[in-house]
Amino acid sequence: MIKEYEAVVASRVRKAYIRFCLDDEDNFEDEIDECMLRELVVLKESRYIFRGSYRQWETTWERVLYDGKYLTDDEFLSHFRMDRSCVMQLNSLVENDQEFSGVYGKLGKRSSMIHVMVLLKFLGSYGNEAALAKLGLMLGISKGAVNDYI
Repeated sequence: MIKEYEAVVASRVRKAYIRFCLDDEDNFEDEIDECMLRELVVLKESRYIFRGSYRQWETTWERVLYDGKYLTDDEFLSHFRMDRSCVMQLNSLVENDQEFSGVYGKLGKRSSMIHVMVLLKFLGSYGNEAALAKLGLMLGISKGAVNDYI
């Protein structure tokens, strides 16, 4: 709704600029434009008050994996060289391995899924795309931790 209203206001601003350039004053139209701009400001401020519940992604890699709007299926395939279901099947083969289980008294180990995703992204990249900083940035982990996941 806000986008549509912004488009209407932008159109009215362009028309007001044309009226100004042609030296065609219309006070009534100018008052309508000012009113619409004020309403747009109020609408933009109130959108945070009436926001419904939405999923907060804990990490970027979860968003990459599960959110089809963040990374489309084609984009996911081009990055990881596998579709999402294949990545999940691959993870199911290794997730119960003792390497991914926690050790009592130590910080919990990371999910096997992030290990699989980092490895697939690394193997599917070449040149500068395989740089640790780029891998970390895409998946929301530090570049120093990327080596731990590979």
